[in-house]
Order: sequence, then C-alpha cells, then structure tokens
Amino acid sequence: MRIYLDVCCLNRPFDDQSQDRIHLEAEAILSIIKFVEKGQWTLVNSDGILYEINKIPDSERKKKVEIIISRANEHVRLEEKILERAKRLQKLGIKSLDALHVACAESAKVDIFLTTDDKLLRILRQHSDEIDVRADNPLVWIKEVI
Repeated sequence: MRIYLDVCCLNRPFDDQSQDRIHLEAEAILSIIKFVEKGQWTLVNSDGILYEINKIPDSERKKKVEIIISRANEHVRLEEKILERAKRLQKLGIKSLDALHVACAESAKVDIFLTTDDKLLRILRQHSDEIDVRADNPLVWIKEVI
C-alpha cells in the first residue's frame, strides 16, 4: 500500500485533541505510521511536503512533523511535469499547495492520497474523472482497509 499524507494529516496528531473528530483522525494517522514502520505500507514524501513543513512557524510542532515524515520510504522530487499538472489542478479550484500535493501523489502512483481537508476532498470528488489518484479522509479510509 503506497500512501501520500498531506501536511494537514501530518499535523493532525499535534492539533487540539479535545474534538472527537480530530482525535480519531490523529489516531488513524498514527496507525498508518505504525504500518509504515512495520514495513507493511510505503509512505511517500515530496519536495512539496518538505516545503510546506518548512513554513510551520512553531518550531516544536515543525520538529514533530519532520519526525513523522522521516518515516517515508520514497521521495518525489519536483519536476516540470508535476508543476504543470499542479497548475492544471488549480484550474479546478484546488489551492496551489494542495494541487502540488495531488500532482506529486499522482506522479508517485500512490494507492491513496489522504487529507483531513473537507473542502479539498469535495473538489477532488467532484472532479474524480480528472484526478489520477484516489483521495479520502484518513479515518474513513483506515476503517475500510484494516
């Protein structure tokens, strides 16, 4: 299983856990990381992820997120074709960094692109015929696969 976690997923374990949804999504993400650590699943990193993590202003949170993504088994380098694809995805209403992540996930041919961003998921589902990667919420997806 090849997985791309966007940066909102990577941040989720460090968000305020007082809301049930946030807590459950965080647990799902930590479960995914355990499967990666056991060598059962592949976590894909990208230059886009590293760029966005680098913009996290809280240095402690940034370090924690870097620890999670350091478990990645593969890395997608930004190439012109990925940047061009991201620009086309933006025309569907996807924000620039989100479009970059989707383009990286498509390029890596992952099995699943995971995000906790409901708006992004809505757009990806509306345009599923134009998106070359399956997208889902980590909590919904993990209940399906384990």
